[in-house]
Amino acid sequence: MSTHTVNATQTHDSMFDAVLARLDTAAKIMNLSDDVLQVLRNPQKQVKVSLPITMDNGKIQVFEGYRTIHSTHLGPSKGGIRYAMDVNADEVMALAAWMSFKCAVANLPYGGAKGGIKCDPRAMSVGELERLSRAYAQAMKDIFGVNKDIPAPDMGTSGREMAWILDEFNKITGEDSPGVITGKPIAIGGSLGRDAATGRGVMVNTLAALKKMNLKPIEVTAVVQGFGNVGSHAARLLAEKGIKIVGIGDHTASFYNEKGIDITAALAFTAKNKGVLKGFTGATEIKSAELLISKCDVLVPAALQNVITEENAPKIQAKLIVEGANGPTMPEADSILNDKKIICVPDILANSGGVTVSYFEWVQNKAGYYWTEDEVNTKHDLKMEIAFEAIWNNAAHFKTGMRLAAYITALQRIEQGVKLKGAY
Repeated sequence: MSTHTVNATQTHDSMFDAVLARLDTAAKIMNLSDDVLQVLRNPQKQVKVSLPITMDNGKIQVFEGYRTIHSTHLGPSKGGIRYAMDVNADEVMALAAWMSFKCAVANLPYGGAKGGIKCDPRAMSVGELERLSRAYAQAMKDIFGVNKDIPAPDMGTSGREMAWILDEFNKITGEDSPGVITGKPIAIGGSLGRDAATGRGVMVNTLAALKKMNLKPIEVTAVVQGFGNVGSHAARLLAEKGIKIVGIGDHTASFYNEKGIDITAALAFTAKNKGVLKGFTGATEIKSAELLISKCDVLVPAALQNVITEENAPKIQAKLIVEGANGPTMPEADSILNDKKIICVPDILANSGGVTVSYFEWVQNKAGYYWTEDEVNTKHDLKMEIAFEAIWNNAAHFKTGMRLAAYITALQRIEQGVKLKGAY
């Protein structure tokens, strides 16, 4: 059982406050210098822009755009761009800080950043989205840079938006710099293996944890909440390793089948069903709230933040949680999971496969030489295994859960960067 937990009596309405709570707890355990802590509690740069776009009806609509750079102590800042209606300064700040820790955990030469536009991409035409993406690239022309700040796709964005942003940035600079953005289509400098990378990282971390727990994959059941890019690849890859997937769900429907769900069939169904699970017949439909507390050995929350709460944490039956989403577990739930002796591989480790292969994409862009998918996957898996081992060892050394051990591991590396570069 963990001897260190985040204060469970404190509730966090702000995502950034939740990040700070874990940062402060980890800093205390490892005796992080107060100077470094103060630096990391405050993002280096926050940018908010207004983006006037001519909509298809001829009227102008003004959108809010954000970019927060949390840290550049270990290298240029790295982080996604999300298009969603709930994008706001607090969320972007929290996600930027998480990226700093995630890059440090994976031992990448990057700091953390995040960006976003407050919009509903599903309600916009392709033309409107292109104009919005290009306007964002224009507004961020002094922020982005191949050795300064490197964005990537996130919720509501994909390779398509990255291609538009890259093209606009290149037009502004008059150069061809594919490395200024990652998560690009393969044809314009993207990396093989990038699409499945975050889900692959979930799989590698799951197998590493099961090995420590002396559990064989073929004897294990799993529930995957979320069936987008991360969840669908995670479910497919876990199934390929022999793990029986008994539950899946997305924002439209959730399903459970104790005999196992045919993930290949589920993927084929969503491919023909506008990317959603609603109407799938390969399992029994259950309420979405029941999915997280269903009977299973491994639980993979790979959808939204704050889904494991003080209310449902006591009912979780899994022995192992591997966080595919960013921030799926609220700080108040951590102590409950620790008391139940549930091992939790935290988001900043479990889903760092995406940024790891983004780093590989950047390296390939800078070199102008591209690797095979097998080379990418081999390098990815090795990096994930090394990162898992470092955090597992820190958890044992500091007598804490894996989440705080991940923060400690990240802080140990970032502290070196801050001290070596110095402050003024």
